[in-house]
Amino acid sequence: MPDQIQTVVYFSAEIPNKVGEGAKALDALRQAGVNLTGFWGYPVGRKARLDIVPADAKDFPKIAKKAGLILTGKATGFFLNGEDRPGVVADVLAKLAAAGISARAVQAVCAGAGRYGAFLQIDPADLRKAKKALGAS
Repeated sequence: MPDQIQTVVYFSAEIPNKVGEGAKALDALRQAGVNLTGFWGYPVGRKARLDIVPADAKDFPKIAKKAGLILTGKATGFFLNGEDRPGVVADVLAKLAAAGISARAVQAVCAGAGRYGAFLQIDPADLRKAKKALGAS
């Protein structure tokens, strides 16, 4: 099966950088019935930033607000998945580089069962060009 590369919408939120706050945010989303395609968090100064990729972005801002999350941003990126192999992410980044595009951030993991998954965050000005370079849907 060939790699799949799809355009996704993700949202950012800030929470206190304290023990248990990430679990609390994720639990609130679970209680609201939100299925996540991806999620990552990291410290930013004295706070923590969450980047959240809901499987269905349409109503996510309303749902997040009801769940007590304050969204601080919305952006578009790419979700990749396919057969795991050496250099798969290097190949993707090489395609972007050949098109003159630099990824703002990359999160990649081996998903088990011979599969990988990754998220690419791209500068908004480069999204169309990146979509074409990657053959994304």
